[in-house]
Amino acid sequence: MPDGFATAGRPQVPAADQTLRILSFLARQRGPVPARTVATALGIPRSSVYHLLAALQEHQFVVHLPEDRRWGLGIAAFELASGYARQEPLARLGGPVLAELVDRTHESAHLAVMHGRDVLYIVEERAARRPALVTDVGVRLPAHLTATGRAMLAALPAEQVRALYPDAASFSDRTGQGPRRPRELREVLREVRARGYATEDGEVTLGLASVGVAVLDHVGWPVAAIAVTYPTEGDRDPVEFAGVIGAMARELGRRMGGPRKVDPKL
Repeated sequence: MPDGFATAGRPQVPAADQTLRILSFLARQRGPVPARTVATALGIPRSSVYHLLAALQEHQFVVHLPEDRRWGLGIAAFELASGYARQEPLARLGGPVLAELVDRTHESAHLAVMHGRDVLYIVEERAARRPALVTDVGVRLPAHLTATGRAMLAALPAEQVRALYPDAASFSDRTGQGPRRPRELREVLREVRARGYATEDGEVTLGLASVGVAVLDHVGWPVAAIAVTYPTEGDRDPVEFAGVIGAMARELGRRMGGPRKVDPKL
């Protein structure tokens, strides 16, 4: 049999098999976990787990939180996830949902995924006679400034957010507004979780505001987010937008096989 093939169901490259099992295990957790938890759950010697985690950390697939002695998914893992999400399934499913959202709100709508510390826009539906936006398909914007990014960050474990934004150097700026330090971002995300939806007002483009809600998968992980953007000079109600967007986000999550639980805030 050619090299690299398994025999009798046994992997020929055990280290690769163990590495993939570790990544899959971490992806199913709600947040970073201790290495001993990984070793126990997967039946891999703890010494091997530490060696593999160190290699994954070097390539940014995992992050180590030394103060908590825990390991979680890193930026490279998020980029892989968003790479998958950018493929046809999410765009195909999201297009009709956004079209209905535009019909109901008469404002432009977009669907984004996390890409490291940015959001990447993968679907956009423009409303007639509304202002031009910077959120074209393929555009990346800082997640901490956007409604879609904040909605997804608020659904992540606090340890994961801390790993993505460890210090002030992690924050970029567009209009001089928005959080610039981890403490300020934590406060913004607390408000998002309390309301059940995210907002931004002039932090991406002066004169425009957005409302966003995360799209959750079957384990409650934010795989994407939907937002509506509108001019601030009008009297549009963010709460009314949030109710409609929340319904659309749940519908997209349902189509993707996500949870059916309804957020009482929306």
